[in-house]
Amino acid sequence: MTTAPAVEVVLYHLSHKAEDVLAAYHETSRRMAGTPGLMGNQLMNELGRPDSYVVLSHWDSWESFEKWESGPEHKGQTAPLREFRDTERTRPFEIYKVLASY
Repeated sequence: MTTAPAVEVVLYHLSHKAEDVLAAYHETSRRMAGTPGLMGNQLMNELGRPDSYVVLSHWDSWESFEKWESGPEHKGQTAPLREFRDTERTRPFEIYKVLASY
């Protein structure tokens, strides 16, 4: 049985260069491997909009996410994807606390 994540973080990205986004995602994921509390992540592409991407990361607790986000490794680990952030949005990210899951 898998434990459901307690926090989901959604990051929005835009690019017409799918191969560059994919390479940056893989590099970021390699850099974040072993991060305490990180349960995994996914790169998704919006159907019907090939330039729109979402990275969804799954965390075991708000405390784990907050500790990582405020720590010195955060910016270096996520640097490869930063250039693709969707700056057309008011915020290029959302953070959700999971209330229930099946």
